[in-house]
Amino acid sequence: MHFPTYIAKRYLVSKSSQNAVNIINLVTFLVVVIGAAALFIVLSGFAGLKTFSLSFSNSFDPDLKVLSDGGKFLDVDKDREEQLKAIPGVASYSREIEEQVLLTHKQKNHVAFIKGIDDGYAHVVDTDSILYYGNWFDRELNEVVTGIGTASLLGIALNDYKNPLKILVPKPGKGSITSNSTPYNEVAVTVSGVYAITEDIDKKYVFADLALVQRMLHKEPGEITGINIKLTPDANADRVKQQIISVFDNKAVVKDRVEQNDALYRMLNTENMATYLIFTLVLIIALFNVVGAIIMMILDKRKNINTLFSMGATIKQLRRIFFVQGLIVTLVGGTIGIALGALLTWSQMFFGWLRITPSLPYPVEIHLSNTLIVFGTIAVLGLIASKIASGRISEKLVREQN
Repeated sequence: MHFPTYIAKRYLVSKSSQNAVNIINLVTFLVVVIGAAALFIVLSGFAGLKTFSLSFSNSFDPDLKVLSDGGKFLDVDKDREEQLKAIPGVASYSREIEEQVLLTHKQKNHVAFIKGIDDGYAHVVDTDSILYYGNWFDRELNEVVTGIGTASLLGIALNDYKNPLKILVPKPGKGSITSNSTPYNEVAVTVSGVYAITEDIDKKYVFADLALVQRMLHKEPGEITGINIKLTPDANADRVKQQIISVFDNKAVVKDRVEQNDALYRMLNTENMATYLIFTLVLIIALFNVVGAIIMMILDKRKNINTLFSMGATIKQLRRIFFVQGLIVTLVGGTIGIALGALLTWSQMFFGWLRITPSLPYPVEIHLSNTLIVFGTIAVLGLIASKIASGRISEKLVREQN
């Protein structure tokens, strides 16, 4: 066994003649264990929270979304639809048209976006999973589905034929709006169902039949604002993206779920990074204990160090003894801390001790990447702390007698 490593292990397991040194070593070890466990639990909590937050948008957003690269509308004819169907990896697709409208009901108004969708939308997005109550709209009737936020704001009741929801959209054209007696198109519809996803989305969209919305906006059947695409499980998303762009002669933009929710992803990643840095700062402060403990051990073992030096050990070897000792303390403590954090995280996943609501446990996830991050952080900080502490050994210190 390497000489410095052998001596470091002996010092690690042997007790000092001074109780204060033993207590300091024990406290230092516990600080490393608790710090590693805390960092692991926090990262696992954020991983679960990220998945939980994205689960709402993922239930609403398609795998891929095709948008116009230049203007607002895409021109999709039968030939392009056949080309889309022929792309390997495309399971199904749905055309949509989206426009901002004014909703009015019983003298209450609300600005929202109407989303006209075709028959294929149910094959791209699981509409049953987002429907809160009621039924999806009937395409043969003037029916729509609103969010629970919109329904609450406007006081909408389902299938209320006596008090229909009115949708107002400006008429297309040029010139002053005063030139027309009614500068907007108005359509009366009945709400057949209410969906619930997130608070923002529940107030933002109203689902309606694509043909109905196109008539409101005076658009041709081939004029749409986007295409929602569902991929097969084995599809290569990047390859499908390039093929879709070529179908539209490089005049379209294809976004995956991350790009569709880039603001949400950036916010979650920023919060995760900020929390990691805060806990790393706490670990840096905590690992000052490692520096102090090693220095106390050096002072306690000064006679032994002097003996080793007299027997031919170099200053470099003596420094390496306490460097290895500090590194072992941090790595062993970090490993035990990660194991303890994983055990607590697993118990939360299995038993749900902490709950957001009485029926919803706080979401946590165990990821290998988080384990590596915690272990790497502890290892780097422990290496730096051990290097600083072991550097206190000098020839002058070694030659001094107690």
